[in-house]
Amino acid sequence: MELRVFWTDTARSQLEEIFDYYKNKASIKIARKLVKKIIDRTIQLEKNPNSGPKEPLLFRRKFEFRYLVEGNYKIIYWKQDNYIIIASVFDCRQNPEKMNEILTPSV
Repeated sequence: MELRVFWTDTARSQLEEIFDYYKNKASIKIARKLVKKIIDRTIQLEKNPNSGPKEPLLFRRKFEFRYLVEGNYKIIYWKQDNYIIIASVFDCRQNPEKMNEILTPSV
């Protein structure tokens, strides 16, 4: 059975920020291409939800967070029932401790 991928509001907002940044700093073509690559990377999760390694910085959380890497971005997700929930698209060039600020402790 294939799982469905669901993007949280936080993850969607981060994708929009990535798009806007690259649209202004490079071009709309580059912004679209980057965002498409990030979204396309998550398609594998529909059939292989455990394909990404566990996220060590979030191991004490309610859910078992895993991640995929696309370019400079870590796509952080967890599996719940028949869904894969994309929690965050984290820019790995940031301080890793910022990940805890983005993902509230209740998640």
